[in-house]
Order: sequence, then C-alpha cells, then structure tokens
Amino acid sequence: MLIGIDGNEANVERKVGIGEYSFELLRQFEEFKIPNLQFTIYLKNKPRSDMPRERDGWKYRVIGPKKFWTQFRLPLDLFFHKPRPDIFFTPSHYAPRFSPIPTAISIMDVSYIHFPELFKKSDLYQLRNWTAYSVRNSSKIFTISQASKDDIIKTYGVSGGKVSVTYPGVKLKNTMQNSKVLEDKYGIKGEYVLFVGTLQPRKNIVRLIEAFSMLINTNSERINPNINLVIIGKKGWLLEEILGAPKKFDVEDKVKFLDFVPDEDLPSFYKNALCFVLPSLYEGFGLPVLEAMKYGCPVIASNTSSLPEAGGDAALYVNPLDVEDIVKNLELIINNEKLRKELIEKGYEQVKKFSWEKTAKETLKGLEGLMIKD
Repeated sequence: MLIGIDGNEANVERKVGIGEYSFELLRQFEEFKIPNLQFTIYLKNKPRSDMPRERDGWKYRVIGPKKFWTQFRLPLDLFFHKPRPDIFFTPSHYAPRFSPIPTAISIMDVSYIHFPELFKKSDLYQLRNWTAYSVRNSSKIFTISQASKDDIIKTYGVSGGKVSVTYPGVKLKNTMQNSKVLEDKYGIKGEYVLFVGTLQPRKNIVRLIEAFSMLINTNSERINPNINLVIIGKKGWLLEEILGAPKKFDVEDKVKFLDFVPDEDLPSFYKNALCFVLPSLYEGFGLPVLEAMKYGCPVIASNTSSLPEAGGDAALYVNPLDVEDIVKNLELIINNEKLRKELIEKGYEQVKKFSWEKTAKETLKGLEGLMIKD
C-alpha cells in the first residue's frame, strides 16, 4: 500500500497549529515502519533538515512550479507519474483537484464560518471555497475534536461516518530552563500571566488585556501590581487593535509581546508562569492548554467550542465575552495556592490521555479503511 501525503505544511521553519499537526503525523508515520506500507511525501520545496530522512518506503517527491500547485501541478502528477499512490492524504483543508485516487483531508476547525469578520477577505474566500470543494470530493475527513466534527457535519451536510476525530498529542520539548534564562534572553522577570497563540482576533487577546488591566489596576490590595502579561505568538492578521490594546487600557509597560519563541524555550515560560490563559472565541482544539498542563502550569480557558474537551476537569473555564469573569478567575487562580496545586495535579493526568503516536495510529487506520472500501 502506497500513501501519498502533502507535506508542505510540515516543511516550514516555524511549525505552529496545522504545521505542528502535519509534522508530528509525518514523524510518527515514518517511525512505524510497517511491512508493505510505503509513503511518498509531496513537496513544493526540498525537505528541510528536520523532516524524516528518506529510506526504503519513505520518499520525497519535490515537484513544481509552486504556483497553482494544489489545483494544477499536484493533480497532474497524481494522474501521470508512476507509481501512483493508492490513497492521498492532505493534513489541511485543501485536497488536490481532480484526484484519480481516494483522498482524505484534515479540518482543524470552521472558525471562518462562525467569525467571518475576523478574517482577511482573501483568506476567507479561499477557506470557504477550497474547503467546500475538498469536503465534497474527499472520501475521509479527519478533525481534532468532537466540537469540530459537529461543526463540519452541520456546515457541510456530510455524514458522521465520513468524519473521524483524532485528538492531537502534546509536542515534546526536551530543554527545560529556569527563570534566569527568561530574564537574560527575554527580559522577563518577576511574576507573570502567560498567553501562547497566533495573534489574531479569534484569540480574544484584546479582552484578555482589558481583564489584565482591571486585575492589577482595581485589585491592588489583593494582587501584586507588578505582575506582567506575557503574550507569545507570531503575528497573524488584523493586528492593530491587539497591538494597541495595552496603551488603550493603560498597561503598556506591563504587557510583553514576544513574537515567536523556539520550542526549547517555551517550557520555561510555562513552568514559571502564575497561570496560562486561553480566552479564545473558538478553537479547533487548543494544544497550548495541554502544553501548559504538561509543564505544571495552571490553566484558564474559554468555556466554548472544543476547549473543555482539551482541558477536562483540569482547568478553570470562563465566558470569553465576559471580561469580569476573566478577571474573577485570574484573581482566584493567582491567590488560591491550594487550587493551583489541584489544577496542576489534574493537568498532569489530563495530558496522559493524548499522544501523537495515538493520533497517527488512528489516522493511519482511517486511511487504510479507504483502501479496503475501494
């Protein structure tokens, strides 16, 4: 059995979100080394050094041109190049057009349906049209939470049997550093609240900054006024309101934007934070919730979409539209040492439920099922 995979999302330097998902699946697939199972990974550019190395049964096929790659170049190759894969898997929303073989896709979430105003028009057009086409023409859809599965079924009218939930795992970060590194390398010292995620409106960062302002400016008798808010994440889109929020809410000197932080440094931020907060309006899953728990950081998350699936009973949940609710729970988790310890212990147990090996095995089982049907 030969499985073709679009590896472009994994073949990037900064792997976040769907890039991390794609890379971890490829890494696990390569490690399985199952007899009579072969993979061809299709790329626009040559594989980066961190991608799994070629071997018997694991090959890369770099094809161009890059323009119209998914719509034109990839389908042509699937039609005419031999050996042709038995199945093609795209770990993103966009399947190749006019595929001569069964295809499968992954959809992380349909936030563009719920919050279209939070996307750039060009991105929104592509997400709506290409995803709809891919859903219609794919034999299998993988997603990362039951909440996302329900949304996909409702949005696109597909049968439940076509959509499989394969929960993601937690990325391994082997380097554990201390707070001294945070100060020397990033200028972070003292107590702080942590956010990790791409800077985009859906993450609800403006309300988080407003809540943080209320926390330290109106509760000075109960909260250390020198606490900082550390925001880690690459710049996304519609940034003006996010970047202007600290000045608007008079906490300009206490909110630290750090852009992208390499994997080896993230454990230090989680380990030394007072708490991690993910107040998103919508998430396909919310991997940073599990990453925080893995490194002993208590978690506050939204009570919406898939986040209760990720956090289980190991997190505090807030209404993401209610700034005062966010403030109340921030104060509670910061001041209640017993609660913090309970959440940390529950978090260690919650993380054990998720692994990339399990994700990959369930994905592979779904792909093999397409071969059986066809």
